Amino acid sequence: MKLLTLNCHSWFEEDQEEKMKIIARTIKEQDYDVISLQEVNQSIKKKILFDNIREDNFALALLKELEELGCNGYNVVWEICHICYGVYEEGVSIITKHKIIEEDTFSTFLSSNKNKESVKTRKALRVSIKIDEESIDFYSCHLGWWQDKEDPFKRQVDNLANSMRKDRLTFLMGDFNNDAFTREEGYDYLREKGLMDTFFMAKEKDNGITVKGKIAGWSSNEKHLRIDLILANKNIDVEYSRVIFNGENYPVVSDHYGVESVFKP
Repeated sequence: MKLLTLNCHSWFEEDQEEKMKIIARTIKEQDYDVISLQEVNQSIKKKILFDNIREDNFALALLKELEELGCNGYNVVWEICHICYGVYEEGVSIITKHKIIEEDTFSTFLSSNKNKESVKTRKALRVSIKIDEESIDFYSCHLGWWQDKEDPFKRQVDNLANSMRKDRLTFLMGDFNNDAFTREEGYDYLREKGLMDTFFMAKEKDNGITVKGKIAGWSSNEKHLRIDLILANKNIDVEYSRVIFNGENYPVVSDHYGVESVFKP
């Protein structure tokens, strides 16, 4: 199975339409099984088409691009996390070509903050699909920062871990806002909770860097960071892990690079 995670910074990118087309063409070419997206935005003033999805929902627009390319088999699920700049509803999304047998948008929040007007309000999205009679859970995650005393990262991870079904293979994919190169902070806490990094399980991998320099949420950053991750709750056979949309492996489409991973169920 082939997985992709990307914080797409949607509707804030220059040349957004062209970048969306690049993402769609890449999805068609790489034929991903499950795609986890963060910062998936929609205008608060647009009409709701179905469920909680409005006319300009970025994941829905991406699905339409895929359909124009002849890819008609993908399904989309989206959940709002908070209001962004008073203009957009920002959320997390999962796109998959497999039948979704269960979805959960978490009536309980990962964050202590439950105010939609606060960018610190966090949710995760979970879907379950069945592969060769095995049910597998996939999460799209966008968590807060380690040093945030108002809404501690530890508590968000605890809430996330408590929601997981321990007897089922589970993948947590997304923007964790904690650098894997930094010790004794959020990344190490994720590992303490029993989560395994597909980057280290992979037979082949690159440097894993997904952010370079200053971006939204990291306004004073001068380093190269690995904050976009694909984690699993069990030891699995991972063929490779690589960074994508970084200018070397496909053009840059966001202020984050993406991560793709291939594993054998």
